[in-house]
Amino acid sequence: MIDDPRVKGVALTGSLAAGRKVAARAGQNLKKSTMELGGTDAFIVLDDAELDKTIPWAVWGRMYNSGQTCCAAKRFIVLDSIADNFLAKFRTALEALKPGDPMIEATTHGPLSTEAALVQLLAQVDAAVKGGAKLLMGGKRIDRPGWFMQPTILAEIRPGNPAFRDEFFGPVVSFFRVKDEAAAIALANDSDFGLGGSVWTKDEARGERVASQVDTGMMFVNNIDWSDADLPFGGIKGSGYGRELGYMGIQEFVNKKLVRTGHFAAPV
Repeated sequence: MIDDPRVKGVALTGSLAAGRKVAARAGQNLKKSTMELGGTDAFIVLDDAELDKTIPWAVWGRMYNSGQTCCAAKRFIVLDSIADNFLAKFRTALEALKPGDPMIEATTHGPLSTEAALVQLLAQVDAAVKGGAKLLMGGKRIDRPGWFMQPTILAEIRPGNPAFRDEFFGPVVSFFRVKDEAAAIALANDSDFGLGGSVWTKDEARGERVASQVDTGMMFVNNIDWSDADLPFGGIKGSGYGRELGYMGIQEFVNKKLVRTGHFAAPV
């Protein structure tokens, strides 16, 4: 399809591996492309965050579509002074989720997309634990028909552990506690991906200051990553390039042509 001369541009939403292949093929054909790939978005909780408001968004941000979202909150980076309180409330909220048929309104925890996706995620969690991570909850398949996995929290994830850099495309929380704001920013930036992220604080100006220092295509203050028709969506680094949606998204695949008219004397 990319080789076909009728195709003038290529936009992919997919994995890093798929992005490399598709972008290379588009490049061989000198065709414009945009890539929306994976992410390990940070959910940064500062020490003045209102936890009663933050926790429901933490659950939604990680568990929406059972965590199978490129821009889902995946790395929860919490300042040490409130980390224990946040973790206790977050764990209680995750434990209250009800697995079941996603077509039933009472269901709050749905299945993964395929058996293969579930098996891969379980293997990733096992590898993380073998690498030194601490399993705080979950980590197993739910004993019911379908591809269901328990909501899972991993902590004490150190550099060198595959979980420190890999994307968990499912209901797995990577939990980090940091000493201060600067450490939170440094950890958020220590990623091969750069799709989106969020900052949670009572002080909006503080949130904007932190957000401006995180290397991603999108950051949200007191809200989670979300796509909207009028907002440009996309990332940097391993999360791809270019933008979808909004004015910037339209401009990605518009040919910009100059037509100039005028009556000028030729240079002598």
